[in-house]
Amino acid sequence: MTHARITLITGATDGLGRALAHRLAADGDTVLLHGRDQARLDATADAIRDEHGVARPATFRADLAELAQVRELAAAVRGATDRLDVLVNNAGIGGGEPDGQDRRESKDGYELRFAVNYLAGFLLTQELLPLLRGSAPARVVNVASLGQQDIDFDDVMLEHGYDGARAYCQSKLAQISSTVELAERVPASEVTFNSLHPATFMPTKMVLESRGYSLDSLETGLDATWRLVTDPKLAGVSGRFYDRQREAKALGQAYDQRARAELYRLSLKLVGLPEE
Repeated sequence: MTHARITLITGATDGLGRALAHRLAADGDTVLLHGRDQARLDATADAIRDEHGVARPATFRADLAELAQVRELAAAVRGATDRLDVLVNNAGIGGGEPDGQDRRESKDGYELRFAVNYLAGFLLTQELLPLLRGSAPARVVNVASLGQQDIDFDDVMLEHGYDGARAYCQSKLAQISSTVELAERVPASEVTFNSLHPATFMPTKMVLESRGYSLDSLETGLDATWRLVTDPKLAGVSGRFYDRQREAKALGQAYDQRARAELYRLSLKLVGLPEE
C-alpha cells in the first residue's frame, strides 16, 4: 500500500478499539473514530493528536443500538472521506454487566446483543461496501469471540429461556457466519473479510465490570487485531477466523451454506435492505 491507510474503528473510545487507534496512528495511518459519547470521542481524538503528533482524527458519534444511527454513521463517513481501506467492527456489548443479565431490546425492537454485536456491524458493512470496494484492496475485520452458539432460527431474538451469555455467543456466531458469507460474495481482490477472537478476558471496561478479573493482556488482543489490519501476508486472505494470531475454526454452523444463506436473508430483512 503506497498511501497511508484510512481505517474506521467502531468502539474506539475504550479498550481494544482505543488501543488500536493509537497503534495505527503511531504507524502514520489515518484513523476515523466511532463512539457513543462525544466527550470520550473528543478526549480520544485529542490524545491521539497530542501523543503521536498527527492531525486530530475525525470523530463519529452513533448509538449502534439504533439502526437509523448506523445509517447516519455510514453517511457521515462517506461524506468525510472518498476512500476507506479498513473497517474494524469492534464495538459490542458482553453477556452481562454493565448491559444487564436480563433480556433487553434495541431501539428497533430486536434482542439487544444480537442488534449491537451483529446487526449494527452487518448494516454498517453493507452501507460502506461500495466505498470499500472502490478503495480496493480493502479489509473488513470483525472482532468476534471463541464464545459461540448456534443460531436458533426459530427463536433468533431469544424470547424463550433468555440468558445473556447465550445471547452474546449467538451474536458472535452470527458475526463470524456473516464474515464467511461476505467472503464468498465479494472478490478477495476487492475486499477481504476476516474475524478473530483477539484475546480472552482482556482488562477492558466490559470485562472488568462483568467478571471482575482479566486473563490475557490488552497487548495480546491489540497485536492480533493490528495484524489483521496491516499484515501484507494476509492480502487476499478472506473468510478466515483467528484465535489471537492462529487460524482456527469457528462452530460448524458458520460453514453451513444453508444456515449462512438463511442468516444473510434474515439480516437484510431486519436491517431493511432489499433481498439480493
